[in-house]
Amino acid sequence: MYSDKNEKNRVWLWRALALAALVALIWGFIRLGCGKESRENGAAAIRETVEAGARQCYVVEGVYPPDLQYLCDNYGLQINTADYYVMYEIYASNQPPTVKVVVR
Repeated sequence: MYSDKNEKNRVWLWRALALAALVALIWGFIRLGCGKESRENGAAAIRETVEAGARQCYVVEGVYPPDLQYLCDNYGLQINTADYYVMYEIYASNQPPTVKVVVR
């Protein structure tokens, strides 16, 4: 009779461990998915901020900024270059720049 009770305890222990592993696995997948979405939202926010800074420069100075560093130096723009790569292309001083942000 005593061995029967130990057997039941082991079965419940294995079930509990399997359930804990399943919960941890599901939590990991959810966390991974949320992180990717948040980085993509961050890239969109950076792109919008750079474009807004360029428009502000055009309103104040009458020309679009020649490069991204100009926005950083004169308009206080700060970009997380460790996580994002920002491509800023300008064709003419009276044309809005093309801004692309890629998650590293």
